[in-house]
Amino acid sequence: MAHEKRHDYHLVDPSMWPFLGALSGATMFSGAVLWFHDITPWLGLIGLAGVLYTMFVWWSDVVDEAQTGDHTPVVRIGIRMGFILFIISEVMFFSAWFWTFFKHAIFPMGAIDGTEVLAASWPPAGVIPFDAWDLPLINTLVLLLSGCTVTWAHHALIEGKRPMLIWGLIATVALGALFTIFQAYEYSHAEFAFSGGIYGSTFFMATGFHGFHVIIGTIFLTVCLLRSAKGHFAPDQHIGFEAAAWYWHFVDVVWLFLFSAVYIWGA
Repeated sequence: MAHEKRHDYHLVDPSMWPFLGALSGATMFSGAVLWFHDITPWLGLIGLAGVLYTMFVWWSDVVDEAQTGDHTPVVRIGIRMGFILFIISEVMFFSAWFWTFFKHAIFPMGAIDGTEVLAASWPPAGVIPFDAWDLPLINTLVLLLSGCTVTWAHHALIEGKRPMLIWGLIATVALGALFTIFQAYEYSHAEFAFSGGIYGSTFFMATGFHGFHVIIGTIFLTVCLLRSAKGHFAPDQHIGFEAAAWYWHFVDVVWLFLFSAVYIWGA
């Protein structure tokens, strides 16, 4: 037949989502500029809504492709390679925050008579850092436990034990939400502010972006939980779950570095 598929690749159907995503992204960032200049917040919020809508419908199409058999072994290799490259880009992103934290911690600068000189201490005078062995340690244990539960869920999926898969995902999502609650509580009791100096700005940027990634990972795993409850994923084909599990383990590893470098060494 003229239209018979003679290859293992997936040629996607024409879609308006790339155009809508680009338009929404441009609207969101243009609106953010107006928002920062106290002109109007609405353009940025409209753009954000467009970005979120594009993400939802585009990924829904990807889920449909997986369920209809378009994700052949060759296609899954490409998806895995793409997601690995994405995680590498995330490693570079966090490396920038570690770089600036170590730079200012090892060479803390201060001003004497208007001249910037090497200061005497880190954290800067007047800054009271968090006790690493209090709530940060609890959050570390929470994330490590969540890494165990998502691995449990993965093995349950491979062995075809769907109830264990669902309970493992429920536990992981709950632990991810608990981490976010604890971090919000920690931030609300900080003895320093984001705009109070270099320590506060680097601390909140590094740990805050990690917290944002935890929220994204929790949403990612929640989607996997809903799909699992609907009967999606198979022991030999679950690339969506693999991506979520890889992302969650990446978030765990980043936190271990943050806990060691920022909370223990940096304090």
